[in-house]
Amino acid sequence: MLLQLINVEKTYSNFGIDTIALNDINLTIKQGEFVSIMGPSGCGKTSLLNIMGLLDKPTKGEVIFHGEVTSNTSNRKRAFLRRNHIGFVFQSFNLIEELTIYENIELPLMYLKIPSNERKRRVGEVMERLHIAHKSNFFPQQISGGQQQRAAVARALIAKPSLILADEPTGNLDSARGQEVMEMLVELNEAGTSVVMVTHSSTAAEYSQRIIHLFDGQLVTENLKKVTN
Repeated sequence: MLLQLINVEKTYSNFGIDTIALNDINLTIKQGEFVSIMGPSGCGKTSLLNIMGLLDKPTKGEVIFHGEVTSNTSNRKRAFLRRNHIGFVFQSFNLIEELTIYENIELPLMYLKIPSNERKRRVGEVMERLHIAHKSNFFPQQISGGQQQRAAVARALIAKPSLILADEPTGNLDSARGQEVMEMLVELNEAGTSVVMVTHSSTAAEYSQRIIHLFDGQLVTENLKKVTN
């Protein structure tokens, strides 16, 4: 077991009005799984992803990651777990415009205080793997959307996380570039990295092993795509 949510609830309060975003979520992600989470806008998908990624805490319930109960741990501890074990891929890429593609990908390793020679080796390897080494010195606005998403995936991979969380990773791409990104996520998953993806696209979801449907903050159905080891 890599990640487990037990009776998780998330409530937001605004001007004295409580809004329930997640209600009694029980979910387990195994090492090596590829899971898609689907549902209409406003159903709680992003809230769920934020809690799974230790970016937010549940109002109630427990989140267990790598055997540690994280719901009430310090922000510093949660940040440590994120840096060392979780990679994020966003629909909007979230690349830093003032940095080159190389520098964007290198940044997580600098936070981890990895020596410069090792940083250079890792960045070079991941850029070659994702076929963007020739864009190393370009800035994000100088390359295509598909190449930017590849750079975002490279940045998510660079610290060798056990879990990648992808929020609509094909949402800003045309069908051909979207297919490339999905095939890349499948390749990473087959190499052992767990992937949890939020998506509106049934086509993208078909690449995963499990499809979980969320509605009004609750898990309503789950489809098993294929048997995993």
